[in-house]
Amino acid sequence: MKENIRFSNLDREHTIQELTKETFDLVVIGGGITGAGIALDAASRGMKVALLEKGDFASGTSSKSTKLIHGGLRYLKQFDFWLVKEVGSERAIVHKLAPHLVLPEKMLLPLIEGGSYGKWLTSIGLKVYDILAQVTGDDKRQMLEKKEALKLEPLLPKKILNGAGYYAEYRTDDARLTIENIKTSLQYGAKALNYAKVVDFMYDNDIISGVKVKDEIVGNEFEIKSKHVISAAGPWVDELRSTNNSKKGKRLHLTKGVHLVFPREKLPVKQSVYFDIPDGRMMFAIPRGKVTYVGTTDTNFNLDKDNVRTDVADAIYLISAVNNMFPDINLEMEDIISSWAGLRPLIHEEGKSASELSRKDEIFTSDTGLVSIAGGKLTGYRKMAERVVNRITKKMEEDEGISFESCSTDKIPLCGNDFKKFKHVKKYIGEIYERIKDDGFSEYDAWYLVTTYGKQTEIILENYASLRNKDNYVKMIRAEAQFSIAFEMAANPLDFFIRRTGRLYFDIDSIREYLEPVMEEFKKVYSYDNAQMLAFKEKIQEELESHSNFSLERI
Repeated sequence: MKENIRFSNLDREHTIQELTKETFDLVVIGGGITGAGIALDAASRGMKVALLEKGDFASGTSSKSTKLIHGGLRYLKQFDFWLVKEVGSERAIVHKLAPHLVLPEKMLLPLIEGGSYGKWLTSIGLKVYDILAQVTGDDKRQMLEKKEALKLEPLLPKKILNGAGYYAEYRTDDARLTIENIKTSLQYGAKALNYAKVVDFMYDNDIISGVKVKDEIVGNEFEIKSKHVISAAGPWVDELRSTNNSKKGKRLHLTKGVHLVFPREKLPVKQSVYFDIPDGRMMFAIPRGKVTYVGTTDTNFNLDKDNVRTDVADAIYLISAVNNMFPDINLEMEDIISSWAGLRPLIHEEGKSASELSRKDEIFTSDTGLVSIAGGKLTGYRKMAERVVNRITKKMEEDEGISFESCSTDKIPLCGNDFKKFKHVKKYIGEIYERIKDDGFSEYDAWYLVTTYGKQTEIILENYASLRNKDNYVKMIRAEAQFSIAFEMAANPLDFFIRRTGRLYFDIDSIREYLEPVMEEFKKVYSYDNAQMLAFKEKIQEELESHSNFSLERI
């Protein structure tokens, strides 16, 4: 594993000076997974790259997906074979790039009376899925009889269950995958800055020559010169195209996806299940650490893109679907411990409903040279980046005679990965547990550290050893905060609790328990005053409330 490069908002002033003093080959707007993938691809080919994000990295769609690296089985029903082939093949590649972060996850597809999938069509469909995705070995699909399916998942509905399909997918933390791509791009010379909003473009003879940026932390504005600009701004792509006077042709169609989180004891599925909803859609139930999460909805969205929330109707819909599939479980609103809601920036197609829209990505190039990319799936981020960077390299070769290497991101391990195979990840989890168990930590704590940070866990344990708190859990979370500040550009406690660790979704009680020591760490490092700290605390309390409180008073 390469040594971690310091990546901190403590160096913000110096970073901005570097951004303003040279001309870049490429500015990427949007610090989600697509922008992160583009930055790594372009930088690894030898381009001078700057990545800008108006909020925190992965604060939009890329921290609010279903958190699966999956092949899109349901797109077979839409005969979207190309998409299934591409993202299906990408699963194994992304797993190889970060096996600690992209974890194998077997999926059970129950076959029920009157359901979307019959036994014969499911068998054929999963076989086609395996062929398109080039699945080999133990990951190939199996068709299970009723008794076999119930052995794997006893909570399935016995009366209407006919059997199940059983196939391989992968689970990830989308925000962590994003930040590790960005950190890896730094090793190839890329520059990246969060809380840096592109407010306008610079032009030379009506062709884009750079961007005007507002520092959302300090409030200053600055300019960055660049030969090319790619907008990977997700749901905000159309706004940037309007700023550039290039909103012609196709437009985005935003849909909202909602997920609910329950304690494992309330929804104790033994493994991931992809199941029918009575309205004809499909849904996931995925166990993860201390919790099980379910989703997703797929509804049109036309409200404030910066304030996407799970509402009571979303929660009722999902709970009803879970209770319908798992009759021995009787979930209620008060069982929800967390949730998240995000937007999918799909390409609009007349006459199609939200769930019918294609998940393919598309690239738009304006007359001024702004290149925008939208659509696509988390799983396909690397191929999306390759396609759009190919377009830029071709343009640079035509205009300047500069040639670049072809894409090699399928061979670049992401930060934290020093594992040849997943079995080495499991072995390392055991080693970490042996090292921390005498301090009162559990096997879950070792699993959490390794599947969040990989081999970067070593830096956190060094931080931990240097601290002097009596409470070991306080020491460990302070060590994590120190790491995220020094190496992951965390600017405030929300960045840490939501995007760097996923605690808001997967361990929400730990925020309530350890809010104060983490707040103290950020105050000490950044010298925030009391008013700033109060604002952070109020915002965190607001996030806790909006993500977990679904009482009738909210209707």
